Amino acid sequence: MYDELRDTLQRQTTLPEDQLDLTASALLIARSAYPSLDPAPYLDRLAHWARHLADEIPADSDIPTRIAYLNRFIFEELGFHGDDEDYYNPRNSFLNDVLDRRRGIPISLALVYMDIGRRIGLELEGVSFPGHFLVKLTVMGGQVVLDPFNGGVSLDEDDLRQRLHTQYGHAPGTVQSLLHRAGKREILVRMLRNLKGIYRQQGELQRALEAIDLIITIDPHLDEEYRDRGLLFYEVDYAPAALRDLRHYLVAQPEAEDAARIRELIIDLQREPVQLH
Repeated sequence: MYDELRDTLQRQTTLPEDQLDLTASALLIARSAYPSLDPAPYLDRLAHWARHLADEIPADSDIPTRIAYLNRFIFEELGFHGDDEDYYNPRNSFLNDVLDRRRGIPISLALVYMDIGRRIGLELEGVSFPGHFLVKLTVMGGQVVLDPFNGGVSLDEDDLRQRLHTQYGHAPGTVQSLLHRAGKREILVRMLRNLKGIYRQQGELQRALEAIDLIITIDPHLDEEYRDRGLLFYEVDYAPAALRDLRHYLVAQPEAEDAARIRELIIDLQREPVQLH
């Protein structure tokens, strides 16, 4: 079942960016936890919501009005909200759960927000802002940055700098370089990295390995993921796979800051082929 999921995800994410269905791909990732999941009812639900909302919005509405309608519909009428109480629950990263429970983390709520918003004529884009995924809309003379985790509130540059300062203790003079558009594959990878971190923290190493495997399936050029997968294989005493991935990382990143440590691990693996199998 897992091999089928990986093969399907690979076929879907090798499509050109404009043909890749982000929402369907996110639901596909959810099959890692729900193998029998059928995405169709969830896609139909989103389409139904968007049609209902579109019927409510006056045809000549400007962008601020459309955003206001979108926020009211998603966060007040439908009741979507950020899950502050159980933020690191894996269910907050699975789009089917987010749609059923109407709660999630920044990136999963952003997917719902972007999907419905685009269907009503708002060309919303994801933003991989440090520590907190956001959404933006390019408008005449600039861009509007929105936070679906906090009710779709609009954020100006001072707000964004303050968030960085609160989280990291410092902030750059301008945040414009941090507001680049996140491509669809980048968004899917970030979702999986969230799951990888959650599973790793919870000690669910097999699930963490599967998350990394799906990340590499989407983007095989992310060298650090081979390192991380190799370290997990090392931790579960699977030497052949650990050697393969750690060697791949060193070949790709011979001058990495952790290269010396990785070389030592490879030597250890080669010295103990019997114990580490």
